[in-house]
Amino acid sequence: MKATDVMRRPVVSVSPSTTARAANALLVDHGFAALPVVDEDGHVVGIVTGSDLLRASVTGASPRTVVAQVMHVPAITADVTATPAELADTVLRHGLHCLPVVDEAKVLVGVVTRTDLLRTLVPDDDMLTSRIDRLLRDYSRAARWQVRVVNGITTISGPFDDEAERRVVTALARTVPGITGLVLRDVWENEDPTTSAAR
Repeated sequence: MKATDVMRRPVVSVSPSTTARAANALLVDHGFAALPVVDEDGHVVGIVTGSDLLRASVTGASPRTVVAQVMHVPAITADVTATPAELADTVLRHGLHCLPVVDEAKVLVGVVTRTDLLRTLVPDDDMLTSRIDRLLRDYSRAARWQVRVVNGITTISGPFDDEAERRVVTALARTVPGITGLVLRDVWENEDPTTSAAR
């Protein structure tokens, strides 16, 4: 696994001439902790964080203050061939929340966040279980079903009011990418779902 398998793209970035106010709006709108700052050729020239923008606001920055005046330089970047372990080491060593990823020409192609790196530590089945469980809890407003995923095959156990509810639960579960099979059981049980035929 390389940076290209972990990073987010397309990347939301700003230029040095972007106003601090506009950069702040982007951070808030997207829920980011930081934004890469790129030149006209797409090369990373800095990084601007929420702390940078907050500091500028507190110290009385004018509406004309631009990112170039508040960003961190030089920006620390990672190569597209970096492994998750190398990315994590860079993030932790430098206390970063956003690590820009660049290609051979040093052009920005993605970003890696701490959340992206944490995601690589979670087994796929656990991630699927969490997503399906959340969908079903939102639907029923309670923990009515037990969800278990093994190698992508999902078993949902618990009481169903009727066939219509079974169809709703099936439709909800199948909206989660990565499900390879689905089994519905009317009782809670810990039987291996791979022993039963998927519906």
